[in-house]
Parts: sequence; structure tokens; C-alpha cells
Amino acid sequence: SGQLGTEKMDQKYAHLELVDARMAELLAAARDGGSQVVMAGDLNVVRSERDIKNWKPNHNKIAGVMDEEIAHLEGWFASGWVDASRHLVGDEEQGPYTWWSQRGKAFDNNTGWRIDYQVLTPALAERAHSVTVDRAPDYASRWSDHAPLVVEYR
Repeated sequence: SGQLGTEKMDQKYAHLELVDARMAELLAAARDGGSQVVMAGDLNVVRSERDIKNWKPNHNKIAGVMDEEIAHLEGWFASGWVDASRHLVGDEEQGPYTWWSQRGKAFDNNTGWRIDYQVLTPALAERAHSVTVDRAPDYASRWSDHAPLVVEYR
């Protein structure tokens, strides 16, 4: 996840550069008739103010909300990859969040972050038809600080 000013953050940026290169290879192969791809996981990076409840106090102040991190993800989407959640939910809606801090009442108040993704090749995005976050009904029922991002495909 990284922590500003530490070796861990340097490692995160180095990892994102490797992911950038691999994503470019996979997208090129998919466009040349190769397999379609879903890259899924907890990326620990929001894309914009729509993906975090408290954008202003966090933007460019903590890991996961740094412009340099966001630029890596935006580079993927600019090259042709598709963010399944945004594709299905739209760009105007806030969230849906997939992570909430264990501190305070973040879960109860839905003060979350959208940091779990399914990133799709374009042809696979055409087959995606619904997205939900399998959020626990209340704090006591949670099994993690994340909730699964579920995308259904035709």
C-alpha cells in the first residue's frame, strides 16, 4: 500500500511501473486476437474524488490518493483498459466503496474508498453487465475492512 516518505512507497512506485509494462503487453496481445483479461485486486489507489468520501483532506497527502499513483491507473484506462465499476455504474456516481477504515465509524457512515478493481480488456468489458459490492449489513458482520467487488459477465 505504501507510506509516503518511506522505502515502501518507493517499492510501490517501482511495482506500478512493472504493472504498467505488463498491462501494455496484455492489452496488445488481446487486441491481436489473444486472450481477454481481467486484472483484479486491491490496488490501494483511488482514481478521483468520486472514489473516496474525504478527497480534500487526503489528496496528495497520503498513499493511495497521490497524483503520481493515480497517473498509473489513468494511463491504463487512457490506453484502452476499462474500469468495470465506472463502466457499469457511470462516472457521476460516488463510490461504490470497497474499503473502510477500521477506525471510528467509517463503515457505519459509509466513509469509504473505492480501491478494489476489476480492470478489463475492451472486448471483455462488453460482456460485463452488472457490478455490486458485497458489503456486510453492519460493522459487526464484517469479515474484513474490504468488501468483495462482484462483476457479472455474459
